[in-house]
Amino acid sequence: MPEGDTLALAATRVGDALAGRQVTRVDGSARDVRREGRRLVGKRIDSVRAIGKHLLIEFENGWVLRTHLGMTGSWHVYTPDERWRITPGKARAVVVTEDHVAVCFAAPTVQLAPAGAVHASIDHLGPDLMGVDVDFAEVVRRARDSDAPTVADLLLDQRVMAGVGNVYKSEVLFLHRLHPDTKPQTLDDAEVEGLARLASRLLRANRTTSARSTTGARGDGRRLWVYGRGRRQCRRCPDSVTSATHGELDRVTYWCPTCQPSHPA
Repeated sequence: MPEGDTLALAATRVGDALAGRQVTRVDGSARDVRREGRRLVGKRIDSVRAIGKHLLIEFENGWVLRTHLGMTGSWHVYTPDERWRITPGKARAVVVTEDHVAVCFAAPTVQLAPAGAVHASIDHLGPDLMGVDVDFAEVVRRARDSDAPTVADLLLDQRVMAGVGNVYKSEVLFLHRLHPDTKPQTLDDAEVEGLARLASRLLRANRTTSARSTTGARGDGRRLWVYGRGRRQCRRCPDSVTSATHGELDRVTYWCPTCQPSHPA
């Protein structure tokens, strides 16, 4: 699933193409787009921004197009005469200006509505870790109210902090030497804040590149500590990286059993 850095990069690319331009056409297979897209024709696009894992396109008439990419979605930008790299049948939302075509493919969530309704849909989100002034005290407060059974689940709880997905969850836990099954209530406030601060730093460090790195290396195969490296040797010790699923959605987590030992309940 795309994480906060991916959405920030997508917002920059889509915003560079659309912001300040006038809409000439809006269409796509999403219900809201089919029903309401005509409202946007002739309107100026005021801004494109990411909030956590959501991308928002804001129009001068007060309407907003919100997408959540889930596991399958992506945003592409084309020139009007350029061939699309994905079949048009998967286009959930298409925003066209004189110079560019922005297409959201295969996103499970597409909402086109007045700004108030859109913001109500995301009001539950915790502080966006891609932000420049993250309220980490609020992250800690929300973490204490969360019912997440493990720290792996806590990091994915968008009500606590917005932007972390499977990759950063695994990488942050490895760097903090925390087993993913650690119970959140065993962590003090400073430890919870430390997890959020590290996640924020890593997300922001990758906001301008699709070649995500948490190790500092940029070469293929060396960019991540543990994610996607199941059964391969840990980068810090002779043990092998393992993996398992967590939470109601069975999200995969990778960790090193030696560097991140489990503790008795």
